Amino acid sequence: MRPRPLTIAAWLLLAALVPAALFFPVEQREEAARETVVRIWNVDTFEGGKGSRTAFLRRAAALAEQKQHGILYNVTSYTEEGVFEAFARGETPDILSFGIGMGDVFSLLADTKGTEPVPWCCGAYYLFSLTDDLPERGAPDGSVALSAGGANFPEASAYFAGIEGEKVQSLSAYLGLLSGEYDYLLGTQRDVCRFQSRGVTVYSRLLPAYCDLMQYVAVLQTEHSACSGFVGTLLSEEVQAELYTIGMYPAKSAQGRTAPPLCSGEELRRNVQKLCAGNAERELDALFPAVRSGAK
Repeated sequence: MRPRPLTIAAWLLLAALVPAALFFPVEQREEAARETVVRIWNVDTFEGGKGSRTAFLRRAAALAEQKQHGILYNVTSYTEEGVFEAFARGETPDILSFGIGMGDVFSLLADTKGTEPVPWCCGAYYLFSLTDDLPERGAPDGSVALSAGGANFPEASAYFAGIEGEKVQSLSAYLGLLSGEYDYLLGTQRDVCRFQSRGVTVYSRLLPAYCDLMQYVAVLQTEHSACSGFVGTLLSEEVQAELYTIGMYPAKSAQGRTAPPLCSGEELRRNVQKLCAGNAERELDALFPAVRSGAK
């Protein structure tokens, strides 16, 4: 049986479908090509509260993508060493999220015009006790463990609070308080989460005079307007209000003095040594400036 010839109507329908089939994939490819990918690197240099700051940034990025058509934010976790090696090779992100002690890394960006770092979240120092004998101010009467959990300097917090103690690795300091090895713990938001997770009743006093537990964000590629869109979302009330989910605090809650965000770890160590030796009073505002909040 011979096939029946196509009718005029069938030819017209076929003629309409062929261009659609040919051009639809092209339109998809053109749409994908118009998407801007913004690279965000996150470096943690001190202990957080709970969960992941990188994961939190990814959630903020997803929200920022909803507000901007054709923008994709790629958030990656890096170590400080990894970022230093990448910068030395000439590889940089569009946005960098980082903690204190990263001055050596930023020294490789002398020719890059970026924005000044602003804090997007922070922690806090506390004095903890298992009994209700915490003095309202000043030093407690008993042994104190100063919790060391990263590039931050609990001894600086102790100095500004008028407290003396022994610097101990973070987890050991926490367990030392629980076991009775120490009477008090000068710790951070990480210990708040540890106590809550363990169901321990603890007494605490906020030490607001000093805070170097600051996570900053800086735009390194200012030609991307999408970068400011992400930073604006990150510092928005909506996103800042969710920081409790990772045991961190809004940037605007930080108080007192801090460490300059672009100092190197070695420079910060020398500054703290000078502080604790009583030789920093004349340079206090330069070495430990007042906290500047990034969130409004």
